[in-house]
Amino acid sequence: MQLQQLQYFVAVAETRHFTHAAELVHVAQPSLSQQIKALERELGADLFLRARGNITLTDAGEALLPLARRILADADTARQEVQELVQLRRGRVRLGATPSLCTGLLPDVLRTFHDRYPGIRLMIEEGGSHDLVRELARGALDLALIVLPLPSPSPALTTREVLREDLVVVSSPDAPAPGRGGRVVHIADLERERLVMFRHGYDLRELTVAACRSAGFEPEFAVEGGEMDAVLGFVRAGLGVAVVPRMVATRAGLGLRVTPLARPGLDRVIALAHRSDVDPPRAARELQRMLLER
Repeated sequence: MQLQQLQYFVAVAETRHFTHAAELVHVAQPSLSQQIKALERELGADLFLRARGNITLTDAGEALLPLARRILADADTARQEVQELVQLRRGRVRLGATPSLCTGLLPDVLRTFHDRYPGIRLMIEEGGSHDLVRELARGALDLALIVLPLPSPSPALTTREVLREDLVVVSSPDAPAPGRGGRVVHIADLERERLVMFRHGYDLRELTVAACRSAGFEPEFAVEGGEMDAVLGFVRAGLGVAVVPRMVATRAGLGLRVTPLARPGLDRVIALAHRSDVDPPRAARELQRMLLER
């Protein structure tokens, strides 16, 4: 079994088309087909059901696909590790983070990292914790900043706490102050507010809705489905209030009233995760050190 064969197999599995797959990996279609057939002979099983205009994976193909992706990702990581020459003059770091962390935590850390190692490419992927964990597992990311606890335990990951962050309520200064107009807002006060809510898959959405339900009510949404920047913009426009991390609210600048939540309030634990079975590349380890020591 050759890495090239696995690369061709994954290309066909993702495009469901031999010609398109050949174009994707820059090889002649007959050569790609021959390598796929050679792989099938070695494995002793067909990997694709071939019908005119319809290529589907067999059970054997379905079983091989996640393994092939991981093997290719590990090989790519090994190649990158070797190519990262002394003093981290070149290489890359593939970092996943939730959108609120891209807005709040990461800019200063990434600026410091880039100033120190200008030859390292920083590749950032935004997503919810669940999606980022999946990308880590398949080898598409070196590190990910995720929100704990995870919906389901993942023994294949190593996590280290980076920070514990308070959540606050943001509102438009032109609108009435949220809750009772005091210095703090109680979760129960949000029953009388219309919330600007993040899209499904946001950790902040799940945390806020769960807190409201624990307080005995179902929150009312004025707008829902936005990313972080959109949510802050809708709040500035006076459409409603939102629950966001304190760091995001602080960085958001003018146009927002920030009100703390009454004790015990709400907070979230941010952790840095990587696969347990593979050490991150050297450049990723250096970024990991910066994030943990910030």
